[in-house]
Amino acid sequence: MTSLSFEYKAIDRTGTKSKGFVEATSQEEAYRRLTATGLTPVSLRSANPHAAKNAAGKVSHAAVAHITYQLSVLLEARIPIVDCFRNIAEQEENPHARTMLLDIASRIEGGSSVTKAFSAHAATLGTVYIETIHAAETSGNMIPVLAHLAEMLEEQDEMSKLVRGAMAYPVMVVLALSTAILILLTFVVPKFATMFAQRGVELPILTQILIAIGESLRSYWWAYASGIFGSVFFFKRLWRNPKVRISIDRYLARVPYLSRLLRALALGRFANVFGLSLGSGIGLLDSLEMGGRASARPLLMEDVDVLMEQVKRGGKLSDVMRTCKYIPPFVRQLLSAGEESAEMSRMCKIISAHYAREAKHLAKHAATVVEPVLIAGLTVIVLIVALAIFIPMWDMVSLV
Repeated sequence: MTSLSFEYKAIDRTGTKSKGFVEATSQEEAYRRLTATGLTPVSLRSANPHAAKNAAGKVSHAAVAHITYQLSVLLEARIPIVDCFRNIAEQEENPHARTMLLDIASRIEGGSSVTKAFSAHAATLGTVYIETIHAAETSGNMIPVLAHLAEMLEEQDEMSKLVRGAMAYPVMVVLALSTAILILLTFVVPKFATMFAQRGVELPILTQILIAIGESLRSYWWAYASGIFGSVFFFKRLWRNPKVRISIDRYLARVPYLSRLLRALALGRFANVFGLSLGSGIGLLDSLEMGGRASARPLLMEDVDVLMEQVKRGGKLSDVMRTCKYIPPFVRQLLSAGEESAEMSRMCKIISAHYAREAKHLAKHAATVVEPVLIAGLTVIVLIVALAIFIPMWDMVSLV
């Protein structure tokens, strides 16, 4: 019989109030389960299917990693899992994370499995996290898997911060440059144009173009703003199309330096999740699928789909990988060695560590690569605006 989720408010023997969710086939069974745990239900009603998602709110990847590590330590100390979640919730400062932890504890206490309790917050934790927990619960390796999962999440969060930090400088330069150009075109250039017209100076074509652009921005700013927002919305819709994503990824794979950084990030995530999944007891095909999804790179996911299809037909992983274009020879050699020695999970850790170092190195030096391009672009734009202003000014001085 299908179990239902019930939201409850209750008090324990000491009079302390509590609330949460309990899984049961009926309201009567939910009441019995609560009273069996020492709680006296004050109210009990069917839960909104979206209540868990709304209760969790926004919980950062760093917070999830910290919670996972704490959970592994408390379980290793042989503390009951429900008490683990409640102890972590007491120390958690993020109210959304605290609500999520208490909800998971109440679901487990109400008779739900650990995987099912976590699954109620899949929007926050992610599919890979839930499936890894399911494999750990099934195989009985919950403690080591949680420790490895926390380490993986911390590495991914650190890498994300490093990449965002590397992109912050060029983004800020582009925004500042765009603001400066907008001010010049809409306020500065028109004033000079008026002055030149009063002196009878014939404006060159470059100045006329900038004046027309400035007048267009002032008169139809709403159309430009709508176009920008519309383009962003349209691009998001296009990104959901697998064929479009593959086409964009193929283009990015030809961009110098950026292609190396994206490949290092993708292969590092793939190896990390693939190795973790295998070590958790998940099968080869499911582990490949999870690793491919975690990479978030369409070209790598395409290679993983080919691998899965060939392995299903009985092919050997080391032989099938030779047809993969996105997976480099270094990864193929290590995975082949891991397949031969039955140490695939350990080889994945080596691959993940290697590409983590490479991605960090590339991200740290991204500014030195982007800076010359930005300076060149800035020089060209400033030169165009300067010529548009100073050429007619020189003509005006000649007339005077």
